[in-house]
Amino acid sequence: MYSFKYHSVSSTEEACTLFESSESAVYLSGGMTLIPTLKQRLDYPTDVIDLGAIDDLQGIDTENGSVRVGSRTCHADVACNPHIQALADLAGGIGDLQVRNCGTIGGSIANNDPAADYPAALLGLGATVHTNNRDIRADEFFLDLFETALHTGEIVTAVSFPTPLRAAYVKFPNPASRYAIVGVFVAEHNTGIRVAVTGAGSCVFRATAIEEVLQRDFRPAVVEGVSVDHSKFNSDIHASQEFRGHLVTEMTKRAVAKIA
Repeated sequence: MYSFKYHSVSSTEEACTLFESSESAVYLSGGMTLIPTLKQRLDYPTDVIDLGAIDDLQGIDTENGSVRVGSRTCHADVACNPHIQALADLAGGIGDLQVRNCGTIGGSIANNDPAADYPAALLGLGATVHTNNRDIRADEFFLDLFETALHTGEIVTAVSFPTPLRAAYVKFPNPASRYAIVGVFVAEHNTGIRVAVTGAGSCVFRATAIEEVLQRDFRPAVVEGVSVDHSKFNSDIHASQEFRGHLVTEMTKRAVAKIA
């Protein structure tokens, strides 16, 4: 790595002030993406602002029929919470033990890796992303490959979502990184079915055609007949577009079976 100024802050206000006064600053949450990026010299910030000491950004609140998770809450803490079972199952499958004890939900969604797990959960749960300035619906938060609706210097403070009637997440993981080659989050709400897919394309997306058939008949078998357009899916050494298209159907069937 190269030299930069390191700052540990105790509030989002202090973090934003430092960010605005710096030439080229970045925020550090869990560091699971930022540290490798710096080591490979893919980014050259002048200042690294560590959010780890901001207590207000940590914790899980499951009262009043909704869930609120602080952005600095690590994957391991989410995985251990019995009140958010589908999200806990998802978090327990992220990386390895070291990653789960350091990586955070806020850092994951702010980075928006196309194969990350949390974006599928937020989209499937109809979540809201809270920042130091505003609230952003998950449907409007994830824009494209590593791109979100966050403004420069904006900090994710929490995510919240209504407790679903039932939900499940199933993924086909890369055997080395455990990132999702394809992951599908299925959730049933009072307002209907939501199906979110990660790993298949450049960004998480909702599978609306699958949602429609499941809304009429919530069984794994009905998913089989849905045509999945894989023409814009990712294709790499791990899986072709066609195979990812097959995995979308298969992972959805397994998620529905897990629920039903």
